[in-house]
Amino acid sequence: MKEEDYEAVHDLWMDIEGLGIRSIDDSKEGVIRFLRRNPKTSVVAEDKATGRIIGAILCGHDGRIGTLYHVCVEKEFRRHGVGRTMAVFAMKALQEEEITKVSLIAFRKNGGGNAFWKSVGWTLREDLNYYDFVLNEENITKFNGE
Repeated sequence: MKEEDYEAVHDLWMDIEGLGIRSIDDSKEGVIRFLRRNPKTSVVAEDKATGRIIGAILCGHDGRIGTLYHVCVEKEFRRHGVGRTMAVFAMKALQEEEITKVSLIAFRKNGGGNAFWKSVGWTLREDLNYYDFVLNEENITKFNGE
C-alpha cells in the first residue's frame, strides 16, 4: 500500500458493513503516518481487469508483535482468495522484519470477518482481556452501516 492509495482504500472502507473507522487514526494524515512507520507491510489488492482497489490490509508492528488492521475485501470479490493472499503477504513482510507473532482485532459483531479468520487457522484468544485508554476524545470510531 502506498500513500497515494489512501482515497481508494478509504472509499473501500466506507463500503464495508460493520467496519469501524476512527476519525483521526483513519484520516489521510493518520494513515500516511502509519504507512511511513510501516512502509513494507501493508497491502492492497487490485482488480486485474480495472486496476481498481478491491482489498486492503493496514499492517504494522512495534518491533515485537505485528498487527493487522482494517482487513477488507469488496463484497463481490470475497471467497476468491483475495483476503488470504493479502494476509499471507502481510505476514511474510512481518517475518522479513523478524516479527514472530501477529494479531488482529475483529469486532464481535463482525460475523463475516470472525468466520474468515477461524477458517484460515487463526486462534480466538479467550485467555486475556483487551484494554485500551483513549488519549484523544476526538478520535471517535464510527461503524459503517449503523
